[in-house]
Amino acid sequence: MDDILQDDGWFSEETATFGDRLAGAREAEGLTQTELARRIGVKIKTLRGWEEDLNEPRANKLQMLSGLLNVSLRWLLTGEGEGINEPSHGPDDLPEMRDLLLEIRDIKSQMSRSADQLGRLEKRLRKRLGGAVT
Repeated sequence: MDDILQDDGWFSEETATFGDRLAGAREAEGLTQTELARRIGVKIKTLRGWEEDLNEPRANKLQMLSGLLNVSLRWLLTGEGEGINEPSHGPDDLPEMRDLLLEIRDIKSQMSRSADQLGRLEKRLRKRLGGAVT
């Protein structure tokens, strides 16, 4: 069963983001977001941003994450190399779970685009109001 998951590349670049791999590795180590953020010296908001793929860590933090989470830097970035074991689910669960992950990623992308659009609209409105609204 693990071979099936390995072949499908649960954490591969095609099926998972950096944030997915970071969260998976953190959970595999039994760490909370708060614990990991404290251990690498960042605010929890920063770590959440990384796990939600809103921001990316700098090179020095990537190296720290790799060491603390016992995964290769290459795996964190691409899903290739030494990483964590993929979740153990039956082969019948995989298509549905993968579809759910893809749907979640699509919604996150739509939300990000909507937030950008909302920001642009707000900026235009503020400009037209001459800065009267804060």
